[in-house]
Amino acid sequence: MGQVNNSNFPHIGVARGFKHILETLGDGIDVDSVPTFTHDQRFNLSWAPLFDEVDQARAEGHTLRPEIIGPLTYLWLGQAEGEGFDKLDLLDRLLPVYGEILGRLAGKGVEWVQIDEPILTLDLPQDWKNAFERAYHALQYSPLKKLLAVSCGSLGLGSNLGLAVSLPVQGLHVDVLSAPEQMPLVLDRLPIYKVLSLGVAGELDPAGADGEAALEVVKEAQLRFADNLWVADSISSPATAAA
Repeated sequence: MGQVNNSNFPHIGVARGFKHILETLGDGIDVDSVPTFTHDQRFNLSWAPLFDEVDQARAEGHTLRPEIIGPLTYLWLGQAEGEGFDKLDLLDRLLPVYGEILGRLAGKGVEWVQIDEPILTLDLPQDWKNAFERAYHALQYSPLKKLLAVSCGSLGLGSNLGLAVSLPVQGLHVDVLSAPEQMPLVLDRLPIYKVLSLGVAGELDPAGADGEAALEVVKEAQLRFADNLWVADSISSPATAAA
């Protein structure tokens, strides 16, 4: 069973006004921390430190799994300037930048990338659900293996579970205790040829009720997924993976 370790590996920003990745969704979002979009928005890759840190980490002998915000979550969190346009109309302009990011990471010897899409825990409009399928079918041809991370606080996938397990990515990451009622469905519906990455909070008491429940999920997942099971101690910063 692979073990995923933590390190302070950066996220990326791919448009102006994006200062850092929001760790949670909901009230209290600082408007200075999210991107702003116009109807004629153009995107370009402007986060060179990501690639610099990949180079440095590889030079030090680390096996990496960089973590980036997903394109749909990025658009969802952004603010539209002006009226009369839909942020989803920008998706086709944004996806080539993601293709460039994945291509450059692959060129540096990176095998896996984690793509965070926490908005899959929300009750999304149907057009956004359709956009997930369109975006990830376009990105599936990039040379990297993709781990889709979908956890957000105590929220579960809900009606988006079927969408999350069926997207053309090589793995899915969920937190074991974010929404424990979803775990039997995740284990049943995620194809066993995909990687299942389980986040287990580092502060859990193994002897407590939560710890015992998490252990049971991990045991069941190991029976089903065998070498395709990874266990991480959190969702927020898994960036290196040692098989």
